[in-house]
Amino acid sequence: MAVVDVINSSGKKVSQVDLNDEIFNVPVKKSVLHEVVTMQLANRRAGSASTKHRSDVTGSGRKLFRQKGTGRARRGNIKAPLLRGGGVAFGPKPKSWAYQVPKKVKKLALKMALSSKLKDENILILDQFELDEIKTRAFSEVVENLKMENALIVIDQENEKLALSSRNISEFKVMRFEGLNVYDILKHKTLVLLEASVKAIEGRLL
Repeated sequence: MAVVDVINSSGKKVSQVDLNDEIFNVPVKKSVLHEVVTMQLANRRAGSASTKHRSDVTGSGRKLFRQKGTGRARRGNIKAPLLRGGGVAFGPKPKSWAYQVPKKVKKLALKMALSSKLKDENILILDQFELDEIKTRAFSEVVENLKMENALIVIDQENEKLALSSRNISEFKVMRFEGLNVYDILKHKTLVLLEASVKAIEGRLL
């Protein structure tokens, strides 16, 4: 097992914690990570793009002019796609882009993402992350003490003060361990785990 220092919000070492090799020491395969991240991004697509076909456009169904004898191209009603204000010929309609990969693959990719952060020494273990009040400045001071610029902070239970204090800083994201996912781990440079959340993650993945 890897032994990692546990620090406080001032950046001082307070203890150590063992990280399970079955989660934090898994060989990383880029193809598996790519497969799961692609799935996550596809599932996040709104799929709400929509256009009006000629049957959806308001207008008369009358033929604009006679078929022959005018010297012009034959024309149906005013809702034709070639006319201004007409329908769209092959425009998009709302659809779902969502699909799923096997649960075992998702769990394996999550272990690989955690392992990559430990291998690159981009994991911080905090004993706790408590703020006295909801203040962005208070959150910023802790972040400066820990010398972080871009991080995903994983907590073990709801912490309203931390969540509200951090939401105005786009480089940081606070998340409960239940929502931990491959995309957010890889997107942020540093992974910050509360000591209690380490046990919760191990319980979830083992």
